Amino acid sequence: MREHDFDFDTHETRPSQRRKARFDDEPMPSRRGRLTEEERVRLARAREDTHSEADLPPGGDRWSTWGDADHGPEPRPDWLITELAAVDRELGVLKTGKEADVHLLERAMPEDGRSVLMAAKRYRSGDHRLFHRDAGYLEGRRMRRSRENRAMTSRSSFGRNLIAEQWAVAEFAALGRLWLIGVPVPYPVQRSGTELLLEFLGEQDGSAAPRLAQLRPEPDELVDLWHQLVDALGMLASAGLAHGDLSAYNLLVHQGRLMLIDLPQIVDVVANPRGEEFLERDVRNIAAWFASRGLPGHLGDPEELIAQLREEASGR
Repeated sequence: MREHDFDFDTHETRPSQRRKARFDDEPMPSRRGRLTEEERVRLARAREDTHSEADLPPGGDRWSTWGDADHGPEPRPDWLITELAAVDRELGVLKTGKEADVHLLERAMPEDGRSVLMAAKRYRSGDHRLFHRDAGYLEGRRMRRSRENRAMTSRSSFGRNLIAEQWAVAEFAALGRLWLIGVPVPYPVQRSGTELLLEFLGEQDGSAAPRLAQLRPEPDELVDLWHQLVDALGMLASAGLAHGDLSAYNLLVHQGRLMLIDLPQIVDVVANPRGEEFLERDVRNIAAWFASRGLPGHLGDPEELIAQLREEASGR
């Protein structure tokens, strides 16, 4: 990703909270920590929604947040519901993780009965010690204001909130870019603060598509999935990118199609000093999984694939 992808306009500290600044026009972050302005607005709106539950139709948890969010790329899928009169309903947890939890959410139009299932990925608050692996991934993602950079480096409460929002922005931007060039990723519906709404990969009954790690593919299916993976990694490399944390746990198999998920740490192979290292690790990790399931060595040679992807990344 590029520097301008992560330029946040945060609010200033109130005079009563200011500490001695290093520069005349640059107040230091408060030790108490702060939310980013966008996240503060989102949380305030959530509290308002909680207090106005009586105004919601039966079974709804909130009104659609489409009107206040960043939107996914066009052309938008036919299944997408963008009316502001739609109602969101929480249906349960799909996955819990160290950095984020994923919930199943239904967005419905009470008037005509239309509805769609989506995955709501919510990065956790800065009250937790998160993003334990983020130092290498954040290379090349420096923010323009040194105050924010210092906060993220020190992992203050404010800094962790910035990191959470930065990763949400990074994943949403990456998904939009990859979806447009045909990489098999879920469609990114919207981003509001640290919440992403994504295309739900699963069945209408709410059953999520299985992770690759859960499957024991037959030999022919294994070969097909490997070829799908090579094609997907090739498209990433052609855009100068590597997944950054690829394993059988962040690949889904939906209706026979391999889908890449969990992309907040996507790496620019050229701009990031460790870009090639991440690309190589991705390939070795996933090639080892396929080999353990019986993929013939002449098909799943990691050295050959690494060389191929490096060449594609360098020739963009």
